[in-house]
Amino acid sequence: MDTISVLKNSGVVVIPTDTIYGIVGSALNPQVVERIYQLRKRALDKPMIILISSLDDLKNFDVNLTEKQKEFLKENWPNPLSVILEVNGDKFKYLHRGKKSLAFRMPNDKTLLKLLKQTGPLVAPSANFEGEAPAENIADAKNYFGNKVDLYIDGGSLISKPSTLIDLTNDKFKILREGIFLPKIN
Repeated sequence: MDTISVLKNSGVVVIPTDTIYGIVGSALNPQVVERIYQLRKRALDKPMIILISSLDDLKNFDVNLTEKQKEFLKENWPNPLSVILEVNGDKFKYLHRGKKSLAFRMPNDKTLLKLLKQTGPLVAPSANFEGEAPAENIADAKNYFGNKVDLYIDGGSLISKPSTLIDLTNDKFKILREGIFLPKIN
């Protein structure tokens, strides 16, 4: 089965992202999201980054952008830049874990964007157990997850800083984690 079929059929895949290997699945499928929490041994109150293919994808998550947020994103995406945005309502509680905000990234990678256009938004935490080193290759990922993942896509050796993480939930944009891309913040 190919990557798109696996993801569209509630599967979980380890893929190279625009930064490091991620363990990905449909962000719109609560069962898939829970499966990834279990596989990664991730703290249940810690939301995961969601990869999207366009600003329009944010509408799927009841995100209403301010003009300032919209301008910032248009200037800085696609890039290895993850942003935290407020989410309205409880429909996505399985994703935001009570925080009422989610982190999104539009990757600067043509292959990944093409995949996202076909699969829809994907949760994409790094391919490792919580608190452990991110997988730098497929062998590392298989050491973490073995046959509990439906498919592994080999992108060679990936050693990179993670994405930059910026909180955009209020007027004062705040860098929470410096990664490989640093935008200008007004």
